[in-house]
Amino acid sequence: MSHSLRRLLIANRGEIACRIIESARRLGIQTVAVHHRLDHRARHVTMADAAELIDGETPVAAHLDRSQLMAVAQRTGCDAVHPGYGFLSENAGFAADVQAAGLTFVGPRADTIRLMGDKIEARGFAVRHGVPVSPSVTPTQDLTQFVAAAGAIGFPLLIKAAAGGGGKGMSIARTPAELAASAALAASEAQRYFGDSRIYAERFIERPRHIEVQVVGDGRGRVIHLGERECSIQRRFQKVIEEAPAVGLAEDLRQSIIEAAVKLASAAHYTNVGTVEFIVAPDGQFYFLEMNTRLQVEHRVTERVCHLDLVALQLALAAGQALPEQDSIVLSGHAIECRICAEDPERNFMPETGRVLRAVAPHQSWAQFDSGLMDGQTVGTSFDPMLAKLIVAGASRQEAIERMSQALHDTAILGVGTNLDLLGRVMTHPAFVSGRLHTGFLAEHGSELRTPTLADEERSAVLLAAAMASPPLRRLIDDVAEPYAQLGGWRN
Repeated sequence: MSHSLRRLLIANRGEIACRIIESARRLGIQTVAVHHRLDHRARHVTMADAAELIDGETPVAAHLDRSQLMAVAQRTGCDAVHPGYGFLSENAGFAADVQAAGLTFVGPRADTIRLMGDKIEARGFAVRHGVPVSPSVTPTQDLTQFVAAAGAIGFPLLIKAAAGGGGKGMSIARTPAELAASAALAASEAQRYFGDSRIYAERFIERPRHIEVQVVGDGRGRVIHLGERECSIQRRFQKVIEEAPAVGLAEDLRQSIIEAAVKLASAAHYTNVGTVEFIVAPDGQFYFLEMNTRLQVEHRVTERVCHLDLVALQLALAAGQALPEQDSIVLSGHAIECRICAEDPERNFMPETGRVLRAVAPHQSWAQFDSGLMDGQTVGTSFDPMLAKLIVAGASRQEAIERMSQALHDTAILGVGTNLDLLGRVMTHPAFVSGRLHTGFLAEHGSELRTPTLADEERSAVLLAAAMASPPLRRLIDDVAEPYAQLGGWRN
């Protein structure tokens, strides 16, 4: 039964909170933001209809405090909660809290989150429903037995956390000795990041592609798809550049991957928007990786090719409106997204900190700059280093690449180091342009993607040219203050 959502708590921050506010505002839904005291001047706080302070030992702890968030939702009269991505977005307990309080959780049911959030259980579910998974083994208390069983699969192996995500708690083992050490380390990291030390090992596929399918379900077994995305440009198992559709994927392989994603989501009676992720081996074999039971960072590229607002769709489905028909989804064009992060690619992507002196977004109508940044904002290490997302679309992949190159050139974040230069060089790299993509792309081409070394005089000339090209600075230079403006064309 359809009902209207009136007031929405956004249990998140930064760029995604701003994104949700934009769609909710267009639908006439009021929004309530939450923020740690370090974020009191953040953009999502100023955009929302109301903002509430949350506290904790750390900023992240504040955003993970389920009881505090529920108290805010009830105190401010919210009838729905959107978790965004990260933080509690895939926490089954939080979804259950929201539902138990009689509020609407904008996402799948708690039992679905719990099933797909446990990577070992999710793999078993995929196998039972005929979706291919790579060979794997789960460790027992006997480490020797585990190493022997894993060795039977064959090296190299990828060690993963059962409750993991975002590339955390993952490592590669190429020998039995490395496996024992990696297993112990992975279990420790899994406990630290997710409060669950369970791990497993699966065959590591060299030079794979990372392909994912955007699915949408009605919770009763009917699922549609919005096409696939290419997410192969990664660092430390974390995505950096995403595209839709996938690059040069054979049509029969594309259809097989999409059918597997829809089959899995249908079997889980999936509700709302989600993503099924796959690894595609060089020989064309594909394997289920995981299902993300939330909105993805890269949802914007799907929006640009399917011409839908996915947050608006999430809110509509949460309010009980009908799922669109598959035949109504028309995919066209090509879209690319770059994640702009506060990090130093020259130092193994170490996080960068600083104060944002100025953030300059591209001005073109076809470029989209999603950010929670404000001038003067301090960027620390309390949160994920992603500062913004840049999204472009074109009639073809070539046009999208050209537009992204231009948009990256016209984007600047002053005061804190970012990966902007690296992203720009990837766009023009021959292997990227020709579509020769795999998850080890940045490592393979690392030396070619490094920042060129400039002499001091060259660096000064480049900085001066960049400054002179800045419209705000040019206006300052060309603007002559009174009384000198009355003296005609004379310049000091």
